[in-house]
Amino acid sequence: SIYPMETVREIAAVAHEAGIPMHLAGARLFNACVAAGIEPPEYTRHFNSVMQCFSKGLGAPVGSIIAGDGDFIERCRFFRGQFGAAMPQAGIIAAGAIYALENNVVRLAEDHAHAAMLADALTALGVPVMPCETNIVFFTVPDAAATVEDLRNEGVLVSAMSDTSIRAVTNLSVDRPMTDRTIEVLKKLLG
Repeated sequence: SIYPMETVREIAAVAHEAGIPMHLAGARLFNACVAAGIEPPEYTRHFNSVMQCFSKGLGAPVGSIIAGDGDFIERCRFFRGQFGAAMPQAGIIAAGAIYALENNVVRLAEDHAHAAMLADALTALGVPVMPCETNIVFFTVPDAAATVEDLRNEGVLVSAMSDTSIRAVTNLSVDRPMTDRTIEVLKKLLG
């Protein structure tokens, strides 16, 4: 789900007035921005700190970044050192992140379109589906574990989130033919 900018502004006003810093765990920040038509600086300006993962929707092999004021970053560096997380080889990771930023942000709209296709197909089958705003489809079945296994046997990988809830995520490695095939498998298993 994408928090509407007005909601973000309202939460930020209350938090900042109370002296509570706001952190955005932005693992899918670019998905939200592409779907909502909002530039990342506009979305993040209400937060004191932001984390962005480059491997989720953006497709980098690994890597995240954190941003905030100087004191916050110094605390982050301290705790990173405490946990032994220094990484002198960060350049190769940064290269993957730079590539992802330069090539994979705009194409996130394709992931959203594929997710919408899955959500529409499930809805047409009478399967309860949560509103799909980006690249994640949550749907409900009587037995999630059995459905996940049946889908896996057909080459479709999804995750059971509870006894009855399944999460399907479209991403850089899911193209249109794969989406079409997934819909056919869903029709076969759930139709």
